[in-house]
Amino acid sequence: MKTDSKQSYNDRNPLVVIASNRGPFSFTRDDDGEYSVERGSGGLVTALGALAEQHEVVWVACAMQPDDRQWQADWQAEHPDEVAQVEGIYLTLVTPDQTSYDQYYGEISNPLLWFIQHQMWDIPRHPSITRETRQAWTEGYLEINREFAEAIAESVKQTLADGERPIIVLVQDYHLYMVPKYLREIVGDTIQVQHFLHIPWPGPDVWRILPKDMRNALLDSMLLADRLGFQTKRDAFNFVQTCRFYLEGAHSRGSRDSIHYQGRKIKAHAYPISIDIKKVDQLAQEGETQLYKSQILNIIGDRKLILRVDRIEPSKNMIRGLKAFQALLEDHPEHVGRVSMVALLVPSRMEVGEYQDYWRDVMAEAGFINSQFSDGLWEPVRILVGNNYPRALAAMQLYDVLLVNPIADGMNLVAKEGALLNQRDGVIILSEDAGAYYELGEQTLTVSPFDVDGMAQAMHSGLTMSQDERHERSAALKEIVRSADVREWFYAQVQDALTASTNQDSSDSTSETPVTKKSASSRTA
Repeated sequence: MKTDSKQSYNDRNPLVVIASNRGPFSFTRDDDGEYSVERGSGGLVTALGALAEQHEVVWVACAMQPDDRQWQADWQAEHPDEVAQVEGIYLTLVTPDQTSYDQYYGEISNPLLWFIQHQMWDIPRHPSITRETRQAWTEGYLEINREFAEAIAESVKQTLADGERPIIVLVQDYHLYMVPKYLREIVGDTIQVQHFLHIPWPGPDVWRILPKDMRNALLDSMLLADRLGFQTKRDAFNFVQTCRFYLEGAHSRGSRDSIHYQGRKIKAHAYPISIDIKKVDQLAQEGETQLYKSQILNIIGDRKLILRVDRIEPSKNMIRGLKAFQALLEDHPEHVGRVSMVALLVPSRMEVGEYQDYWRDVMAEAGFINSQFSDGLWEPVRILVGNNYPRALAAMQLYDVLLVNPIADGMNLVAKEGALLNQRDGVIILSEDAGAYYELGEQTLTVSPFDVDGMAQAMHSGLTMSQDERHERSAALKEIVRSADVREWFYAQVQDALTASTNQDSSDSTSETPVTKKSASSRTA
C-alpha cells in the first residue's frame, strides 16, 4: 500500500477533522515490512468516504493493533512534518501507552461511562469509584484525551497558521469528552468544535454515579464545543437538564435544546444517524448474502420467523426477549411448532465480566426454552454467533417479526436495515427506548423494554396481523428509511458548523464572551 504525503490543505474548503477512538483503517505488516490496509465497514466510515469527496478530511484515531502503531511510527520517522494520506483521507493515529489505553478504554469509557449512559449499573452493588478508578481517570482517560487534542492541533497547524478557511472538528462519542477542553487550551476559538454522541444521554439522576469532580469536568469540557449533537431530541433535552442540574451558572432560559454557560450559548441538536442505503441494497444482492438466505430458509422451513440481530451486550435486552417468546408459546399454543426465533449475535466487549455473565444467562434461557418445547424436529430458538454482516442482511429479508427491544439505544440501525430490506412485509416490534422509535414508532408495534407480557402479545399481533396492514406498515417504514441516508446525517453537521463559522467570521459577537484566542505563533501542539 502506498501512502501519500500531505501536499497542501489549502486547495479545498473547509478542513473537516474527525476524532474517534476507532479509525477508518487497519494495517497489516508483512515479513518484508510492507503494509496492506483494510477499510472499516461501519456507518461512520461510509459517511466519511462520501464526505471526503466534497471536503478535505483529516481523521485522528487510536492505533488499535501493534501493526497500526508500527505504521504510524514508520510514517513519522520518514515524514516527521507531514500527515499521511490513505485512500483520499488524511490520517493520524494516536499511539498511547498500552497501560494508559487500558485505563482509558477498559476502566473509564467501558464499562463506567457506557454503563452509566445505558443505565445498566446494578446500583446496590456496582460501580464503586475506587483509588484505581481515579488513577484510570487521571492517567488513562484524561491523558489520552489530551493526546487526541494535541494530535488534532498538530494535524491542522498549517491551516491554523494560514487562517484563510474554517476548520471543523467533529469529535465522536463518549471516549473523548475531554477533547474540547484540551483543544481550546491549544488553539482557542479559532476552530469550530462539534461533539456528537452515538449513545443515549440519560437524565440528570443517573449522572450522580460519577463523583462531582469527574462529572463536572466532563460537562464543562463538552460545553466548550460550539454545539453538541445527539441522536434524538430527548437526548439533547436530557443533556440540557443535566447541565442545569449540576453546573453552577448553567441556564437553559426556557430552551429545551440549548444551554447558556460562562457567557456562551451552546446548542444541543438532534442529528439522527441512518444507514448507507445504496451500500446496504448492494450487499443484500451479492452472492454471499443470497447463499446465507438459502441457509436461513433451510433452518426455518415453512415456519414463520421471529428475528433479532444484536451485539451481545446487556443493554440489548435479550433475556426479556427470550422470556417473551416463551410466554408467546405458553399463552398461544397455536404457534408451537409453527414459528422459530433466530438470534444472530455479535460478540462485544467479552473481556468485561458483566458481559460474560450476561452471555451465560442468555444461553441458559435459550436452552431452557428449547428443552421445554422442542419435539425432536423443531428447535424453537436458534442462536448463531459471529460478526457476519452478509448473514444478517440475508435474515433481514426473511423475517415475519423483527424484535428490537433494547433497554437503551442511541439509535439502533438494525431497525432501519430491517425495514429497508425485508421482503415479507415483516412487522417490527420496537422498544420505545431505542432512538429509532422517534422516526419509526408510528409504523411499528412499540413496547416497553421491561414489559415481557407486552412483548409476547406484540409477537402474537405481528404473527397474526392482516396482510393489508402488514404491507401498509412495511411500505411506510421503507419510505421513512429511504428518505434519510447516512451521508445526509454527516452533511447536516458540517453545514451547521459552516454556517456558524461564517457567522462568527462576520461578527465577533456570536458568543456573549468569546473564548480567548491564541496568537498564530502558538497554534501548535
